[in-house]
Amino acid sequence: MNLEELFNQNKEESISGRYLTLDNIEPLLNKLNTDNQVSVIGKSVLGAPIYSYQIGTGSTRVYLWSQMHGNESTTTKALFDFINVLNNGSEFAQKMLSTFTFYSIPILNPDGAKLYTRENANKVDLNRDSQNLTQPESNVLREVFETFKPDFCFNLHDQRTIFGAGETGKPATVSFLAPSYNEEREVNENRLTAINLIAGINDELQKYIPGQIGRFDDSFNINCIGDTFQFLGAPTILFEAGHYAGDYNREITRKFIFFSLITAFKLISENDLVDNRINDYLNISQNKVVFYDFMYKNIKINYDGIEIITNFVAQYKEELIENKIHFNAYIVEAGELENYFGHYEYDAKGAIYSDEYDNFPKLNQKADFYLNKNIKFVNGLIKS
Repeated sequence: MNLEELFNQNKEESISGRYLTLDNIEPLLNKLNTDNQVSVIGKSVLGAPIYSYQIGTGSTRVYLWSQMHGNESTTTKALFDFINVLNNGSEFAQKMLSTFTFYSIPILNPDGAKLYTRENANKVDLNRDSQNLTQPESNVLREVFETFKPDFCFNLHDQRTIFGAGETGKPATVSFLAPSYNEEREVNENRLTAINLIAGINDELQKYIPGQIGRFDDSFNINCIGDTFQFLGAPTILFEAGHYAGDYNREITRKFIFFSLITAFKLISENDLVDNRINDYLNISQNKVVFYDFMYKNIKINYDGIEIITNFVAQYKEELIENKIHFNAYIVEAGELENYFGHYEYDAKGAIYSDEYDNFPKLNQKADFYLNKNIKFVNGLIKS
């Protein structure tokens, strides 16, 4: 199977970028709703509809949800790309539909999606509400779990650009986790199924982005939905869509999430999961916070009348302005910064730093500055 070709043929071109709301997906759901596959299964805090999409007649039941955190939209895009495959009439699609019943919630947190926030409208992180179930969105997710009774759960998220695949200097473009089901982080049959599936997905992704797959921390937290569903007996996999070089709109990462979904269901449908791949799973590099968006090295600054050579870093803040996401770079740290990397790195080779303020890279200041008075940086990048 040519995954690149499959993606290009089925990519949902009507959605792109980072800001994805109900306004973007409702037309898609209306188009897909040819035989009552779409339902409104609840309402958000602010009364927005929470939609589900169900397709397939197979005995293996798969539950997928995206945008539990409203500002994490990459997996939503990939989910619609995958849904297009299920509807394309191909032999592969027919096999998927006869093997599986897919139940998806494309945007669990529509209020957070609209506001472009991690939390819901009550400022609650839904991924810490799986036990108390204080929020309407949390209750919708749990009620579906109890009625649908999934054989597999796919918990779809984005992660920040700060994560690398270990300390290799490569970004964690896609990361996975088979969540723990107890404090001891033991491996039972359900968790082992998730582990084996992740190992199989990793084998495929390494062909395209070698060394850029991460393994998320598996500390147990029963308040997290993945840990809860694993505890309740459903093999659960956390997907984290991360950074690929230059891909701040996550259109390339979107493709690799799509590859991951196709690979996962192909492996399950062909019963091609090796019995015990714990070691392969543990050999996936653990996610580590080792990246900044910008790193500037060997900068000369005047510090209390003394010239010193130092480094500093900047990070994008994703700011919603007039329904558009703006990536605005702010200085966040200065110093040696050993064992850290920048997605964009610039070696100043001793050039003198200056700016419109105090000629010192202050924290939380916009990354607008000069080097040697003649090289201008605006929003983190050299202005040509």
